[in-house]
Amino acid sequence: MSSSEAQELSNVAQQCLEIAKARGASAAEVGASSGKGLSLSVRLGEVESVEYHRDKSVGVTVYLGDRKGSASSSDFSPTALTETVEAALNIARHTAPDSYAGLADPALLAKEFPDLDLYHPWDIDPDAAAALARRCEEVARAADPRITNSEGASIGTGEGISVYANSLGFLGRSQGSRHSLSCSVIAEDAQGMQRDYWYDVARRHEDLASAEEIGRICAERTVRRLGARKIGTCTAPVLFENQIASSLLGHFAQAISGGSLYRKASFLQDSLGQNLFPKQVHIYEEPLRRRGLSSASFDGDGVATQNRDLIRDGVLQSYLLDVYSARKLGLQSTGNAGGAHNLTLAPGSDDLDALLRQMGRGLFVTELIGFGVNGVTGDYSRGAAGFWVENGEIQYPVEEITIAGNLREMFQGFAAIGSDLLIHGGTGSPSILIDNMTIAGN
Repeated sequence: MSSSEAQELSNVAQQCLEIAKARGASAAEVGASSGKGLSLSVRLGEVESVEYHRDKSVGVTVYLGDRKGSASSSDFSPTALTETVEAALNIARHTAPDSYAGLADPALLAKEFPDLDLYHPWDIDPDAAAALARRCEEVARAADPRITNSEGASIGTGEGISVYANSLGFLGRSQGSRHSLSCSVIAEDAQGMQRDYWYDVARRHEDLASAEEIGRICAERTVRRLGARKIGTCTAPVLFENQIASSLLGHFAQAISGGSLYRKASFLQDSLGQNLFPKQVHIYEEPLRRRGLSSASFDGDGVATQNRDLIRDGVLQSYLLDVYSARKLGLQSTGNAGGAHNLTLAPGSDDLDALLRQMGRGLFVTELIGFGVNGVTGDYSRGAAGFWVENGEIQYPVEEITIAGNLREMFQGFAAIGSDLLIHGGTGSPSILIDNMTIAGN
C-alpha cells in the first residue's frame, strides 16, 4: 500500500468530518480503510481456487447531542461521502437519546504512535503461491502410506491501511500485513479415517513456518489419530493442548468485556479484585508487541493502548472496556474497542511430557468441536477428541466424547501451565492442565 493511499484515506476522513460539522453534527468520528490480498488453495496437486480481493470502505458516526447515527460506503466520491454523512444524520434524528454515547475523553486519546513493525507485504504471484501450497501438501501426503487423501493446502496474503479520525482533532493511521499457510490431510486404516491439520500465520512471510514443516506436522497429527476409540463416562483431569487452550482465554476475555458486563451477560460480573485463578496464573495483553497480530497503539475509539496485566497472581486486575461500555459501568476505557490485544497466558516451566506425568491418568485434548459455552452461567460443554493417558503416558487416541464443566471452576482448577507457549493469531497460550472435568463417552 502506498503513502498516497494513506493520504487519500486521511483526506476522506477529514472531508466526512467537515461535512458532518457543516450539517449540524455536534460531534463525529470516521473510520476509513483500504486493503488487498490473494488467497489460493490446492488439493491433490491441482489449484482449486484463486481469489484476489481489493476493497475500501468508510464508516461515519455522527452525534446530535445524545443521539447517534452511523452509515458506511465503499464509494469515496464527494457526492457519496456527502450522502453517507446525511444518511448517518437522518438515522441520528430518529434514534433515542443515549447519554452514554459519544467520543472518548480527549485525555485518553493516543498521542504517540510507535512503529510496531506490522507492515511487511509479500510480493508473491499465483504461480509461486501454488508451488508453495503444493509443496506443503506433497510433504504431508508423502509422510506416511496411510495418508490416502487430502483436504488441500491454502495460502493467504493480505495488506491494508486504516485511518480513524474524530472531531476532537484526533487522526491515527495503522498499516499492516498478514500471511498464512495451512494444510489438512486424511489418513485411513482398517478402523476408519481420520483428519487433522496444521497452519501458521505471521506479519512477515519470512516468519512463517516452512511449507515442509507445516506439511510434516500436519501428517504427524493426522496419523497419530488413527485407531481412535470411544471411552466410558468418567471424571478425570483434562490437559488442553496449547493450540486449543487459547480458546479458554477467549472465553475469559469475553466474560470480562464491557459489552457482556453492562448487559449482565457474564459469569464474571463484579469480579474486579477477585481470585479467579490459582496464584501462579498470569494473563496479560501486549498491544505494543512488535509484529504482533493484534498489535495497535490505539483502539477503535482512538484511545491509547498500553501493555498491562489482566490477571496477576490469579487476581483480576482489569476489565476490557471501550468508551461506551466504560461509561455504562461508571469506569474508564481501557483501550479495548475491538477486543483484547495479543492476549497471552504466561508459560510455566514444565514441558508437555512433564504435564502428562503430572496428570497421571486423564484426557489429553487436541481438538474441540462445536460451541457449547453459556457466557451468562459459565457452563461449558464441547465435543472433543484427543488421547487417553495412563501412568503419565499416552495410551491411545479417543474420539466422540464431550467434556463438561463450569468455566469459573475450570479457571480455579488450572493445576499446571506448560512451557510450550504457542502464538497463533491474536492469542497465545501454553498447554493447560485442569484438575477435574466430566468426560462423557459411551
